[in-house]
Amino acid sequence: CQRTDKQSGKQSEETRYYISSLPATPSVIARAVRSHWAIENNLHWSLDVVFKEDASLKKKGNAAQNYHIIAKMALTMIERETSSKASKPQKRRRAALDDEYRSLLLAG
Repeated sequence: CQRTDKQSGKQSEETRYYISSLPATPSVIARAVRSHWAIENNLHWSLDVVFKEDASLKKKGNAAQNYHIIAKMALTMIERETSSKASKPQKRRRAALDDEYRSLLLAG
């Protein structure tokens, strides 16, 4: 893996190892790895935008992990709701203020 830090321009290189049943061609493996990380990055970005996870100060016991699980469940409910064209943060705010809309999300 070769990376370049956008701010400093510093380049780094590391070797990664994967266990897979895929045919061992570099293009197939690279596509699978990139696809996996695209999904992961999208989820983490969404959780940070909607729930401000990166700014969270939850550190005691299992609080951070518990909150993360609940946030993922809430994000899934927000994403499934298609009657509104509002953004995910707007849907979250509306669910906090509107009992009927929150019931709609929970009924999913």
